[in-house]
Parts: sequence; C-alpha cells; structure tokens
Amino acid sequence: MKRKTKKALKKTFVITGAMIGVFILVSILSIRLAENDFNISRQLVNEKVWDYKPVVEKYAKQYGVTEHVDVLLAMMMQESGGRGKDPMQSSESYCGERGCINSPELSIKQGVYYFSQAIKDADGDVKLAIQSYNFGRGFIDYVNKNSGTYSLELAIDFSQKMYRTAENQAIYTCLREEAEKYNACYGDIYYVRDVMQYKQKLTAEK
Repeated sequence: MKRKTKKALKKTFVITGAMIGVFILVSILSIRLAENDFNISRQLVNEKVWDYKPVVEKYAKQYGVTEHVDVLLAMMMQESGGRGKDPMQSSESYCGERGCINSPELSIKQGVYYFSQAIKDADGDVKLAIQSYNFGRGFIDYVNKNSGTYSLELAIDFSQKMYRTAENQAIYTCLREEAEKYNACYGDIYYVRDVMQYKQKLTAEK
C-alpha cells in the first residue's frame, strides 16, 4: 500500500473517530439535560395546589398543625397535583376504600386530620408522619419498635414486609423501578423524599 494511501486512510479513521466521539458526547449531554428538565418539572408546584392553600390553612388551624401547611400542600402535590375531587387522596383513611370522597374540601379536611393524628403519634417526627400518610399509621408502630426515628431503610423494610405478607400482591404495583429492585412494592418508599422536595419549592416561592 502506498504511503499516501496509508496517510489518507489514517486521516479518515481519525476524522471518523472524532465524529463518533462528538456524537456520543452530544447524546450524553442531551440525556442529562432531559433528566434535569424532568427533575425540575417534578419540583414545580402547580396553581391548583396553591389555590387550595386557604382551605388547607383553615383545617390546619382547626386540627392544630398550622406550622405544617407547607408540608400538607407538598403532600397534595405529590398525591394528585391538586387535581380531582379527592386531591389529598384521603378516601381510604376516611371510609376504608378508594373513591368514596367526591368533595375537595372533605378530602382536605380528612387529609389534614389524618396528618394531625400521625404527627402526634410520631412525637413530632415530620418525616415519619409524612411516610405514615402513605403507608398507614402502622408504620409508626413499626418504627417505634426499631430505631424510633424515620429512615429510608425502615421504609424499605416495612414495604418489603407488607408486600411479602399481603394476601393479594396483585393489588400492589411498584411505582418505581428502584422499589421493584428491592421488592418493596407496598406504598411509595420515596414518598418522603419527593414531598420534602415539593416543600422546599413551596417555601422558596412564598
């Protein structure tokens, strides 16, 4: 093979390699930007939730949890984004089954009441009360029998236990791939994390 041909081929390989490298870099950056956009969008609190603030404040005052209004609004954002007739998704704690509440105000009243009881049972541990809103207040007893303080590890353990011992596992759906990896498909093991992210956004937007 002639020297000029070798040089030409070498140059072609170098250019091709550089183009492939640039393509890969652009692809990675695009994926990261898309992920960041998704994370940012999840943290935005919509107007529907803000519109319910006076109602949340009303019942927070009635049940003695006025200092937790931001937490309650953040929980509403996580539950429904303020949409529907049961924005706090509190039907199950009200009547024992889903879909029995058809009034946003009743939903909020029941949700705030349930949280007020959870925060008392949790001795003021806000994260424990938040996760108990998702898991049920049995989670508080579970935590008290262990460390006595909320942790993600205990949330995973509790979810695994409840899912493993459920009579009908088919009624539970793993909300996240991470939860499925842990076989922790009861409730949402990352509920506290997401609610606290929304709370930070609410606090910043005051």
